[in-house]
Amino acid sequence: MSRNLSRRAALGAAAALPAAALLPRGVQAQAAWKPTQNVRMVVPAAPGGTTDIAARLLAAYLTEAWGQSCVVDNKSGAGGVIGSTEVVKAAPDGNTILMGNIGPQSIAYSLYRNMPYTPASLIPVSNAITAPNVLVVHPSVPAKTVPEFVAWLKAQNGKASYASSGTGQSPHLCGAWFLQLTGTKAEHIPYRGAAPALNDLTAGVTQFFFDNLTTAIEFVRAGKLRALGLTSAQRNPLTPDLVPICETMPELKPFDVSTWFGVFLPANTPKPIVDSLNAQMKAWLADPKTLERIKTMAGFPAYGTPEQFNAFVNAQIAQWKGVIDKEGLKLDVN
Repeated sequence: MSRNLSRRAALGAAAALPAAALLPRGVQAQAAWKPTQNVRMVVPAAPGGTTDIAARLLAAYLTEAWGQSCVVDNKSGAGGVIGSTEVVKAAPDGNTILMGNIGPQSIAYSLYRNMPYTPASLIPVSNAITAPNVLVVHPSVPAKTVPEFVAWLKAQNGKASYASSGTGQSPHLCGAWFLQLTGTKAEHIPYRGAAPALNDLTAGVTQFFFDNLTTAIEFVRAGKLRALGLTSAQRNPLTPDLVPICETMPELKPFDVSTWFGVFLPANTPKPIVDSLNAQMKAWLADPKTLERIKTMAGFPAYGTPEQFNAFVNAQIAQWKGVIDKEGLKLDVN
């Protein structure tokens, strides 16, 4: 009798405990923090680009998971530096999140002379999506292959122009590096994000663009643009017939670029907040709906722990420093 009462008492006590207390200790730590007010996710680019798409997918997931609104706020300009700076200056309370990318979180540190923040100003939470860029041209450009395109560029003798989603973003440096390797010239026209750049490219204002495959693929499928090659050394399963640019000409053999999009928080954000957001991202990137959406974008899920993402970001900073120093590129944030 007493044993049954003890068992009932134990079960009753367990039922009275909060659900989180019944979870394993590691899960408890990750589930401990939730925002108590609306969360803002800053996108340092214009609406419509891959950074924006990734942010909106994650924000919708977090809104449902947290039961607290997560709103995307686009702050474009200076190759993503303006939006990133806003997050750097925000309170480290988990209520302001940055959906960063390769530009302002790796390239910019070597490209700009007057950077308003350093790598230590942001805490890497997790990578989200990786994808190659793709060389797309306006249909008026007669080239059907990369060698034909290089020959066309040489014939233009600097009269052609190429778009980018912002000075210092990977599409800009892809273009600069491509021109350097092929000994060709073209005018760089920066935009405040991929969407306006694509609009002008389809209108024929510019002639080519090294855009993220995740955003450009829809324009290619619709016949509005022609794709000539991928910037990565690997092929993409959604575009199996599209060759890596590094395979097309001997002088382009070193050409290998993949872009990425990941989440950051302001420096000094408490670890429980970082770990909680990382756990949500892990669940988001494992969700079948997310995986299917990323697949249709021609991207790959890229979850990592904060430590893994931090090491990745530092490696990217070092890689692009080498490229930028070799190219002799130096700009001012304005």
